This record gives sequence, structure tokens and C-alpha cells, in this order.
Amino acid sequence: MRDLLARIPIHFALLFALTLGLAPFLPEPHIWEKLKMLSAGTLSRPIDIFDLLFHGLPWAILIAKIALGQFSTRSSQD
Repeated sequence: MRDLLARIPIHFALLFALTLGLAPFLPEPHIWEKLKMLSAGTLSRPIDIFDLLFHGLPWAILIAKIALGQFSTRSSQD
């Protein structure tokens, strides 16, 4: 999994998170809507759960890329 993430350029991960992760932009991004539903306890329909996973995946990839990049930078400095 680490090798797969290493092959994804950071600028593609960022572009993916800002486009697919925030789509549709109006009236509010889907990921924001689904996170509000999750915190309110109303995220129960399968389509809503799929939406959360679908729009959250680009953000998870970006966060993993950043975390692995910071971790590998620290270990190379030791």
C-alpha cells in the first residue's frame, strides 16, 4: 500500500481532493454535508454512506501522502 501511495504524485492527490473531494461545490460540498450528517447521527442511508466514502477517499489519500512524506523525511534526517 505504501508503494502505491508513493507512486501517486502529491499534486495529483491535491487536485483530486479539491475537485472530486469537494464536488458538487454548490450549495455545499458533499463531504461537508456528509460529515455534518455523521456528527448529527443521521448518516444512515446506504447512498449517504457511499457518498461519504466516495468523496472522502481523495482526502484520505492526500492525508496519507502527507503523513508518509513527513515520516520519510524525518527518518532520512536521523
